[in-house]
Amino acid sequence: MSRDPPHDPHSMKRLTAGAAINFPGETLFARVARAVCDAGCLPRKELYETWEVARRVVRRFRGGRVVDLAAGHGLLAHVMCLLDPSLDGAVAVDRRRPPSADRLAAALAARWPRLVGRIDYLEAELKGVKLRPTDTVLSVHACGSLSDLVLDLAVAAQARVAVLPCCHSKRHCDTGGLLGWMEPSLAIDVTRAARLTATGYRVHTAMIPETITPKARLLFGHPPGLINSTDADLAPPG
Repeated sequence: MSRDPPHDPHSMKRLTAGAAINFPGETLFARVARAVCDAGCLPRKELYETWEVARRVVRRFRGGRVVDLAAGHGLLAHVMCLLDPSLDGAVAVDRRRPPSADRLAAALAARWPRLVGRIDYLEAELKGVKLRPTDTVLSVHACGSLSDLVLDLAVAAQARVAVLPCCHSKRHCDTGGLLGWMEPSLAIDVTRAARLTATGYRVHTAMIPETITPKARLLFGHPPGLINSTDADLAPPG
């Protein structure tokens, strides 16, 4: 069997069973990638994006419950449970669960039976989700003002939060009056970081590789009183 063309982590091409040959070896990423290929429902970009976010998050936040907002297929919730066995579990939340989400969950559970019963999927409006102070609230590419809603919900619950914003809109997002100095998407994300700091949160910023997505800015928030685990303190398994 011939391999697919060389990897393009930015590709929106759907990963299928035949692409599993492109992910050899027994690293955790390779095994997750092959499970995603078997499920046959996600683009390559989403696999890489989710992995890069999850491994940065687990270096800073451990334990509690993960709440993946605007979760889509719920891959982030599953990967977080694999990277951090100390989690109390995870909840994936979206207005509509994709029908193929069951295939993804089954493909991952076939390799890691310990995932069974660890991830709940909730079809609901994000505003109605009940969050706890011990939660880690995550969202990868919550479009436009949805990223602001995720931050607001986390702050209201005094929960840890990390977002990878996308689809920045000058019309619907706050640019903080910074458009004379910087391009709109950066102005919006800088304003988000400043607003989070103003609530008493400690802010940390990071980037995932821009070869995966140009919307690569990752924003972390630590509620007042929580101890911040630095990248040097914690490293994800696998």
